[in-house]
Amino acid sequence: MKTENWLLCHVHAFNYFGGVPRLLIPDNCRTAVSKNTRYETILNKSYQELAEHYNVAIVPARVGKPDDKPAAEGSVRFVSTWITASLRNRRFFTLGEAMQAVAEKLEELNRRPFKKRPGCRLTAFEQEEKEFLKPLPLYTYEPSVWVHPKVGYDYLVSDGVNKYSVPFDLIGEKVDVRLTKHIVEVFYKQTKVAVHVRLDKPQRDPVVKPEHMPEAHRKYLGYNADEFTVWATGAGSSIAETVQYFLNSGKEVEQGFKSCASLMKLEKRYGSKRLDNACERVLRLTSQPTVRNISVLCKSSAEKQPDHVPVKKEGGHGITRGAAYYNKGGKRDE
Repeated sequence: MKTENWLLCHVHAFNYFGGVPRLLIPDNCRTAVSKNTRYETILNKSYQELAEHYNVAIVPARVGKPDDKPAAEGSVRFVSTWITASLRNRRFFTLGEAMQAVAEKLEELNRRPFKKRPGCRLTAFEQEEKEFLKPLPLYTYEPSVWVHPKVGYDYLVSDGVNKYSVPFDLIGEKVDVRLTKHIVEVFYKQTKVAVHVRLDKPQRDPVVKPEHMPEAHRKYLGYNADEFTVWATGAGSSIAETVQYFLNSGKEVEQGFKSCASLMKLEKRYGSKRLDNACERVLRLTSQPTVRNISVLCKSSAEKQPDHVPVKKEGGHGITRGAAYYNKGGKRDE
């Protein structure tokens, strides 16, 4: 049985009884108990969460000792056999029809008179047991499943169907993921670091929040042809012409995004005027400009026209011959 179904069985039972018992005594199935030794009992985290929500204590039976709860074992076997046998000749075309038939048979069995004592199961419950139940909490428990994956290099975690992002600085770390029907929560060292709305259908792309990405990755995924065109138009006519070539030279515009992004970096490094001049020279020489050629021209232009020209210091070091020396034919004054 899956953990979510196991928890829902408890929720439905509590709602049916109209209250919560003081103790739960389950078997040592993996959906209930993670470890049960002579010295300690470690409950499944999801099951422990349910117990805290309903304020009920869980005391598992001893390993391999179903006799710790013989009345429950016998009653479950009798009820399941009786209902299954009474419906064995009926055909159901939907799950809802089958569930409705089982519910009707359960009520019939609960009202069936005892053979050795007065009353029935329903009256026995109402007169002897119901008053000892604790009240239900205000909100119905939403079953959750915990998984403990290691965050991969794509900073994604999976719910078994779809993938969801976590902060990229958790790459390589082990996190705790709480899965409910509607929510995916990620915890790192008991601190909540991410929350996503859980998708009920598989989809090709992962669910990624921009704030979980590295800055470079977020910027890269934000590239689009319109932004490059607007930037190039304001930077210079030759730059705009070069950007249009990069965007239209491939089968799809996305193939030119890398080259356009490289031009933006060159513009930040050398300025729009120098970049526009370099693009103009390249376009005059070839109809297929490349970022490499443009970069070489920008660098060459920067070396020929440095931003900071060194200033000659006043005064010499005693060796340099001045203009007066050469005007006198290279002779020293007597």
